[in-house]
Amino acid sequence: MENAGREDDGRTPDTGTGAPIIEIVDLEKRFRSKNTDVYALRGVNLTIGRGDIFGIIGKSGAGKSTLVRCINMLERPTGGSVLFEGRDMCRLNRAELGRARRSMGMIFQQFNLLMQRTAEENVRFPLELAGVEKNTARARAGELLEMVGLTNRAKSYPSQLSGGQKQRVAIARALATNPTVLLCDEATSALDPATTDSILALIRDINRTLGITAVIITHEMSVIEKICSHVAIISKGRIAETGAVEEVFFHPRTEEARLLVIPEPLQQMPHDRMYRLIFNGRSSFEPIIGGMVLECGSPVNIMFADTRDIGGTAYGQMVLQLPEDEAVRARILAFAQSRGLMLEEMKDV
Repeated sequence: MENAGREDDGRTPDTGTGAPIIEIVDLEKRFRSKNTDVYALRGVNLTIGRGDIFGIIGKSGAGKSTLVRCINMLERPTGGSVLFEGRDMCRLNRAELGRARRSMGMIFQQFNLLMQRTAEENVRFPLELAGVEKNTARARAGELLEMVGLTNRAKSYPSQLSGGQKQRVAIARALATNPTVLLCDEATSALDPATTDSILALIRDINRTLGITAVIITHEMSVIEKICSHVAIISKGRIAETGAVEEVFFHPRTEEARLLVIPEPLQQMPHDRMYRLIFNGRSSFEPIIGGMVLECGSPVNIMFADTRDIGGTAYGQMVLQLPEDEAVRARILAFAQSRGLMLEEMKDV
């Protein structure tokens, strides 16, 4: 399914919490291979609001890393525009592009630290390239290492740091030039779950305290759910769906979105009489399933459950197999509707 966005012309609405800081218009990245053209990106349109934590998710080879590298011109697009704070990055001269890039910090999956430099020296490196005076750069590096919780590792080399500590140094380095945007390309993919959570919490704190817009590139829906306010799903170099994370999670409109929010084991199962129960703000302490079984007089099979309790409110989903009896199924569906629950039949995807 190609270019199945939410609007008829394929353009995505401004989903940001503030005025747009990045606008991508009809973006194309084409590679020539022998006698043919291969498109990594084609017809990509996105708007990222200032102050957002915006996720871009897709499978390996979908084009997400190429997209983020086109945003800061590490990859030159072959068509379309990337507007950053109203200026087309594709049309800037070398000096203007250098200044714009300093406003875009970037962190990578493999950290990309200089192994012969200490943590402090790694953080100072972009400041040295920008011609910042040495003492000023050293003071700035100290502030940033304190921000990421690594003051006591300033003199450590990357080989002496854990994966999470390396990524914290990389984040501090990305912040050295006071960027307005932080681009995160699979920044947690090489980390264990606990370390991933701590890095995501750090990015969220940076977003809140410094007002920096974050763009999160990932293949993991759990990362999107934990930190992002908005998400774009990319598939085969095109944007399949975009919107608020809650909207895409509760109401996926495309096959690509459904494949991300529906657990993989369930995708392989026959979907006969399978219904997805969506929790979207009801109290997590209300016995929904128990009430359904008692009122409708028939048990249901819980095939899958994925819920989160945030401040006493449940967010998530259950997949239920309803009884064969059509009359009982009708009563269960009527019960769900009367309680304002979203109970939707699963289709084969």
